[in-house]
Amino acid sequence: MDIIKSIEHEQLKNKIPELKVGNTVRVHVRIKEGNKERIQVFEGTIIKVQGGGVNQTFTVRKISYGVGVEKTFLVHSPLVEKVELVRVGKARRARLFYLRDRVGKAAKTKEMVGARIEDREIIVKEELAEKPMAEEVVETPVKETTEVSVESAPEEKPAVETENVVVEEVVDTVSEETVEDVKEEPAKEEEKADKKAE
Repeated sequence: MDIIKSIEHEQLKNKIPELKVGNTVRVHVRIKEGNKERIQVFEGTIIKVQGGGVNQTFTVRKISYGVGVEKTFLVHSPLVEKVELVRVGKARRARLFYLRDRVGKAAKTKEMVGARIEDREIIVKEELAEKPMAEEVVETPVKETTEVSVESAPEEKPAVETENVVVEEVVDTVSEETVEDVKEEPAKEEEKADKKAE
C-alpha cells in the first residue's frame, strides 16, 4: 500500500453516517473554548456532499434569525461527534444551491412521505479495536501423533510424534534381480558425475 494511503487509512472512522442531499440533519460538533470542551448542535438541510475518503465533506444550511448560515463539516473529522437524521427530504439533484435564494418555508425541501427516520451508518473499515485482546488467536503448528505400523512385523511400534506428516507404506513383492539392478544404477550415475567433473 502507498505510504500516503496507509496514513489516510488510519485517519478514517470505522463507521460514518449515511448522508443524502435534501435530508435535514442535526450535527453534534465538539467545540473547545480554552480548557473546556462542549458539544454544540447545528441543525439544517444538507445542500451538498462532496469528495471521498478522508477529504469527504458535507455542507449543512440553516436560516438563523433571518440570515442564512452554511457550515461545511469533514465526515471523518474527530470533532464531528455524530450526525442525527431529523427529516428525510426529497431532492432530485446533487447540489441544492437554489435554496440560498429562498426564504421561510420555501427554503426547505419537500418531505418524503412514509420515509423512515433511521440513523444508518456505512462501515468504512473493520473494527479491530472493539475486540478484546484475549480473543486474538495466534496460529502455531500443532504436533499430531500418528501411529506407524508395519504389516510384516508381528510387534507394534510405539507412537511417533510428527508435524502433520502422513506415513504410507506400500508393500510389493520384488524379485532379487530387480533389487540388484536398482543397487547398480546409483553406482553408474556416480561414475558419470565423476567423469563430468574431470
